[in-house]
Amino acid sequence: MKVIAGVDEVGRGSLIGPVYAAAVILNKNINIKLLKDSKSIKKEEREILSKYIKKNSIWAIGKASKNEVDKINILQASLLAMKRAIKKLKKKPSYVLVDGNKIPVMNNYKMKAIIKGDTKIPAISAASIIAKVARDNFIILLSKKNKGYYWEKNFGYGTKQHLKALTKLGITKHHRKTFSPVAKISKHNI
Repeated sequence: MKVIAGVDEVGRGSLIGPVYAAAVILNKNINIKLLKDSKSIKKEEREILSKYIKKNSIWAIGKASKNEVDKINILQASLLAMKRAIKKLKKKPSYVLVDGNKIPVMNNYKMKAIIKGDTKIPAISAASIIAKVARDNFIILLSKKNKGYYWEKNFGYGTKQHLKALTKLGITKHHRKTFSPVAKISKHNI
């Protein structure tokens, strides 16, 4: 019997923190009608769905740190987070479906990239939900220690509010130094 894992990442465009990825193998009894792209679901519903998915699947989360993002670039860091999530699964999938147009290089794994897979493949939708909830919760914790950047609302993305705070309060240790808005500010502060 084929065991299919869905994989997605979250946090690529954020100016702060790690990039997260989740890998999910759904149980047969899960209600796939509930699964959609995480970005199309309200926060409260995502939290509930994440718990439901975790109870009804084999899942794992992988991360690539802010330092890894700065060192190897966001694409490579995203692929690294995906690879870590896949390797952490308690069961090896026969096939891995990855959201997007790139796949991590992994020997002995059959993989396929699917553009907009998070809207087409339930296992990828499930991975997008788990990854988003996990990263959002981590960023909310960071926001409590880094007041004024409104990360609890913008999750580190380059909103007007965040960019204004960056200019006013400066760069934190959580900011990705290689990302354009952050890099521009650090050049001005030299």
